[in-house]
Amino acid sequence: MSERFSGSFTQQEPIPEAGIAAALAVLRHGRLHRYNTQGDETAEAALLEEEFAAFTGARYCLGVASGGYAMGCALRAVGLEHGEAVLTNAFTLAPVPGAIQAAGGHPVFVEITEDLVLDFDDLAAKARATGARILLLSHMRGHSCDMEALMALCGTLGLIVIEDCAHTMGAEWNGVASGRHGLIGCYSTQTYKHMNSGEGGLLITDDADIAAKMILLSGSYMLYARHRAAPGPEAFRDIRLDIPNVSGRMDNLRAAILRPQVGLLAERRARWTALYETMEQGLADTPGLRLIRRPVAERHVGSSFQFALPDWEAARIGMLLSRCIARGVELKWFGVEEPVAFTSRYPHWRYAGEQHCPKTDRILAGLADMRLPLTFSVEDADLIARIIREEVLITGQAEHFDAGEAPVIE
Repeated sequence: MSERFSGSFTQQEPIPEAGIAAALAVLRHGRLHRYNTQGDETAEAALLEEEFAAFTGARYCLGVASGGYAMGCALRAVGLEHGEAVLTNAFTLAPVPGAIQAAGGHPVFVEITEDLVLDFDDLAAKARATGARILLLSHMRGHSCDMEALMALCGTLGLIVIEDCAHTMGAEWNGVASGRHGLIGCYSTQTYKHMNSGEGGLLITDDADIAAKMILLSGSYMLYARHRAAPGPEAFRDIRLDIPNVSGRMDNLRAAILRPQVGLLAERRARWTALYETMEQGLADTPGLRLIRRPVAERHVGSSFQFALPDWEAARIGMLLSRCIARGVELKWFGVEEPVAFTSRYPHWRYAGEQHCPKTDRILAGLADMRLPLTFSVEDADLIARIIREEVLITGQAEHFDAGEAPVIE
């Protein structure tokens, strides 16, 4: 009888006991708003910012309501103008172009490579063609491009780099924390990310002017002096009446839940690495399946796993997904015609206008994706890899089947 996986691909680990205790304390005293403090009390949000800044090595940090808000705040802080072109990866998730559009910009999609990272040649061509001055770089699914080479190219092109690190919190490139190469790093603490507060976001920067603008934008009123990972009052003095309040503060309840998780990021990365490497080993040399190359300089966080099915037709990929889910393995497919839940791609975002990235289209047409929650064990990952390998071998050799067998992707 075929093996079957019985775990959940959406079940996260519980909040650490220290986070639960801290959250209960906030609930008991009722001061959830970050500026609602008593006496010499320091807000949980201010402490979280200080601790996350120390973790990343950044001078300044700001907690906000979501990762999407973090990106929009960063774009406003660098002076995004209405209708201005903003370059971003053609392979990303909906909140990235959504943040650009919501902040008044226009997303311009840049091709990706076979390794799922930004294509530098297309970046240069589109930067010159559009006159763009901002790159919102998405480290999509935890895949980082050569960051030194990218920053050198962006310097030549005159591009400001904002990093979307929703999938790379805790990752590094050549020993430098993800989010520390660009002017601003943006992070998410949504449930499926590397720290979990349901929703939430963080921003880091070393630029005092940018930090002050982001704090004012987040809705600090005139209480910016209560921030600890922030520039001094001189950074706010001349701009405090000019920056609009676009309220998106992080509250003390979420900050209390998150603070104990900062210290767990390194250990979580090690556990995700074990799961990811188990998947790689189990799927290595599978005919018809290509693993995604990971550069030596990249110390990634393997919270999800992708593989390519080069030149597979859509019906055959649909059959594979159907057979895998029948055995308990939930794969997502970025080539699906209609957007499904979290899985969509740039042609689905019609507000961005019609754009064509044929190289990305070809790559995504054969790209499978799955979550690797830390509720999985190494043994679970080994079983999942065995199931996928078996089904790839069967489906890859299924030369004839009725059109009715191709499943509806749900």
